[in-house]
Amino acid sequence: MLSVADLKKGTKLIIDGDPYLVTAFDFVKPGKGQALYKCKMKNMINGVTLDRTYRSGENFEPASMDERDMEYLYKEGTHYTFMDQQSYEQVVMEEETVGDSKNFLLENTKVSVLLFGEKPIGVTLPNFVNLRVVQTDPWLKGDTSGSDSKPATLETGYVLRVPPFIEENELIVIDTRTGEYSTRVKG
Repeated sequence: MLSVADLKKGTKLIIDGDPYLVTAFDFVKPGKGQALYKCKMKNMINGVTLDRTYRSGENFEPASMDERDMEYLYKEGTHYTFMDQQSYEQVVMEEETVGDSKNFLLENTKVSVLLFGEKPIGVTLPNFVNLRVVQTDPWLKGDTSGSDSKPATLETGYVLRVPPFIEENELIVIDTRTGEYSTRVKG
């Protein structure tokens, strides 16, 4: 069990059967009476944020999370299927759980899947992925409009801004943490 004094930013605990992540924490000691612990927590399944105040002496159950290396296999409708690299067991995740990670997922991409019990609740991508540009406007030599970037659509359907020299069918490196262009793939 976790005591309220053990709470800090990043602590994972269970409230009403759901895993929560402490996103902000503040200790308040009034002139008289018990100390108060003000917490802001985010539900790790549905993203709902709670503001709660606890008194010293309260206890919580820690949320046991398991992170497994998996491979993204395919998408069927709004379901994304991943396979455990050790047991070859498959797990299916809803599109809303995958979130923005769907913009960078290609078949056979190695990811890390966060599980609460046996339920997948999140995906961690590699920091950089290589994706092919499927549509972008050509760069016009002598264009002096001052624009230092142009929109490009990737093979996953994701649209981002790239430098004007990037052309269709080029393989580029994307930073999955920011969703931005990083560099061209060499070779």
